[in-house]
Amino acid sequence: MFDLTAEEARLLLNIALMAVGGNRFQSAAKILAALERFRPNAPAVASAKAVALLSAQQFAAGVEFLDESALVRFPGNPMLLALKGMALLRLDRRVEAMEPLRLAAAQGEDPAAAQLAKGLMDND
Repeated sequence: MFDLTAEEARLLLNIALMAVGGNRFQSAAKILAALERFRPNAPAVASAKAVALLSAQQFAAGVEFLDESALVRFPGNPMLLALKGMALLRLDRRVEAMEPLRLAAAQGEDPAAAQLAKGLMDND
C-alpha cells in the first residue's frame, strides 16, 4: 500500500474540482472516492463532494450527504454549512437555509465560507 503526500492530495482534489467544472461528475466522483480513502479526515474532500453534487443539480442528494455524512464527521464546518444553505435555497427551503448560512457567516476561521454564506443570504 502506498500513501499520498499532502501535495499529491491537493493535486487530486484540484483535478476533481476541474472535472466538476467541466461537467464530468462521474470522473470527479471516482477521484473523490479514491481520495477519501487516503484522506478520510479531510473536510476539503467532503466539501468537494458536496460541490460536485450541487454542480450536478442534485440538491436533495447534496443535503442528504451533508446531513448524514459530512456534517456528522465535521460538525460546524463553515464551508459545509454554507454549502448546505446553498442546497436548501436551491430546493426553495429558504427558512431552513438561513440557520446554516447564519452559522457559516458568523464564524471567522474560513473567510471564503463566510463570504459565500453572506452572499447567499444577501441574494435571498
